Amino acid sequence: MNDVKTILVPIDFSGNTEKVLDAATGMAKKFDAEIHLVYVAESLGEYATFAIPHISTDVLAEEMLQQAKVKMNHFLDHHREKGIKCVGEVLQGDDAAKEIADYASKNKIGMIVMGTHGYKGLEKTLMGSVADKVLRTAPCPVTVIKPD
Repeated sequence: MNDVKTILVPIDFSGNTEKVLDAATGMAKKFDAEIHLVYVAESLGEYATFAIPHISTDVLAEEMLQQAKVKMNHFLDHHREKGIKCVGEVLQGDDAAKEIADYASKNKIGMIVMGTHGYKGLEKTLMGSVADKVLRTAPCPVTVIKPD
């Protein structure tokens, strides 16, 4: 594991994000690695047949994607000012774990560091469902942090 030059940190902008990023930053310093921050925005495709007044799901999904990109840019700026070597990307899809594993594979990520759960939708109820799936499908080692 001495060749870890990139660490992927999936984030959801919850309070736990900072705790997980702190752990990943410590590891990145030991490996002299760059941190890749990834946020997965839901595509809302599964809600296309729902009646939502005044806005289509496509418009809503695009607006959410744009807002996530703005938030990611602010997040990156803040952490780069603190001296953290990081890049970030906002992905869109209905399966966060698949998007995370695919990103790791495409970008030859050396390690994934993620929290046990996020604070979105069913992830909150099914604690660790995304982390569990990433553990099973990732192309690299995964370190799971319990931020509570």
